[in-house]
Amino acid sequence: MKIETAEQAAPGRTSEDRIRVTTNAVIVLDGVTSRRPPDRNGGWYATKLADELARLINDTDPLTDVLAQAITNLVTEHDLVPGDSPSATASIVRWTEHRIDALVLCDTPVVAFGRTTRVLEDTRLDDLRPQPDILAWKNKPGGWWVAEAEPVAAHQARTASWPRAEIEKVIALTDGVSCGVSEYELFTWEDLKEMPLSEVLDRIREAERGDSEHKRWPRFKTHDDQAIARLTP
Repeated sequence: MKIETAEQAAPGRTSEDRIRVTTNAVIVLDGVTSRRPPDRNGGWYATKLADELARLINDTDPLTDVLAQAITNLVTEHDLVPGDSPSATASIVRWTEHRIDALVLCDTPVVAFGRTTRVLEDTRLDDLRPQPDILAWKNKPGGWWVAEAEPVAAHQARTASWPRAEIEKVIALTDGVSCGVSEYELFTWEDLKEMPLSEVLDRIREAERGDSEHKRWPRFKTHDDQAIARLTP
């Protein structure tokens, strides 16, 4: 498996996105920005969760179970409290000789390219954005789900499996990159199959600098952290 990665922090800050590569998986996480102290913020949580997932990942267990166990272990080790914990979005791509498995929790999509383009995404957060108190819907039935201190959230993740022979490439990316397709319409998913990854990140940054007042693309912040991994079987 050939694996390419690219990462870039939002200007003036330390990235809270994380990528881990193991012998049979790629893990891409986006620590959720909050006002917590740096020693327990989204980046801290994403680091801990990425490392725990990399330790636990294997060829056979359902990815939802692996994520649930990783969350459970962090709750135990760090005394995390549901609803009062840092959190992270998650995507995992795992491969065996014959299959490629994927998991997506919150807005960190996975896209597989073959005869068709298969987009595995979790849109529940975006679907609820018009709600006035969106945090009240976090990790609640009928709401949106994210890796935090509730292992049950892992079993709400979106999952897919594909025969490895049918897949030419796979990408996993945080929303600081997927926005280039889903919001800014700078690229198509198919463009990301071949473009140099550093060029993808730079073009998104250039577009954001040209809309610093958030008029063309309404958003909470001018720039987000960026992380993308591309796998070629």
